Amino acid sequence: MKKAWNHQGIIEKFQANRNEEQAGPMKAYMKNHFPFLGIKSPLRKSLLREQFLEYELPEPAALFSEAWKLYELPEREYQYAAIALIDKMKKHLTTEDFPVLRQFIETKSWWDSVDSVAPTFVGQLVKLDRNYGEKVMLDWSNSDNMWTNRSAILHQLKFKDQTDIDLLFHIVQQHADSNEFFIQKAIGWALREYAKTDPEVVKRFVGETTLKPLSRREALKHIN
Repeated sequence: MKKAWNHQGIIEKFQANRNEEQAGPMKAYMKNHFPFLGIKSPLRKSLLREQFLEYELPEPAALFSEAWKLYELPEREYQYAAIALIDKMKKHLTTEDFPVLRQFIETKSWWDSVDSVAPTFVGQLVKLDRNYGEKVMLDWSNSDNMWTNRSAILHQLKFKDQTDIDLLFHIVQQHADSNEFFIQKAIGWALREYAKTDPEVVKRFVGETTLKPLSRREALKHIN
C-alpha cells in the first residue's frame, strides 16, 4: 500500500545520492546560476519513479503548494522534481492555472525550467480554450520578463498541424528585433519546428520578415 504523499521522500532520496564531483561540472554547465546536488538525469528520473511508486500523489488542490516546496529548495534537481510532479498530475491543470505557471517560469528562470513548462503545461492550457489562451499568450508576449516572452513564443512548439500560425507569426514579429540570445533562439526553434509541418509557409514568412541572423538560420535549418 502506498504512503500518503510527502515531498520529504524526494529530499531524502536526493540527499542520499549527492555527488559533489558531478555537482561542480553540472553547475558550470548552467553558467553557475544554480547549485546542484550532482544527480544526473537518468538517476534523478529513477529516484522520482521510486517516489511515485512509494507515495500516493498529492490531492489536485495541493499540487502547486507541494511543487513549490520542492521548487524553492536551492539545488537545481529540486526544480526538476517539482516540474516532474506537475507533469505527473498535468491532467488536473485548468486555464485558471496560467498565473501559477507564469510564477514557475519567472522564478529561478533559465532555459531548462522554462522549456519544460512552456511547450508542455502552458501549451496544454492554451489548447483547452484557444480564444482565452491566445489572449493570455499575447499578454505574456508583452511582458517585461524575457522568459515569459520566450514561453509565449514556444507555447505552440508541439502543436504541429494545430498551430495557430497567425498567432505564432504575430508573436515572432513582436520580438524579431530582440537582441536577447534566448529570444532569437526561441524564434528560430518555434519556426523550425513548425516547418516540419509546413516548410513552404515558414520559408515564405522568413523571406518576408526581418529576423536576426540566428533566428533566420535556426528557422531554415532543415528546409531544403
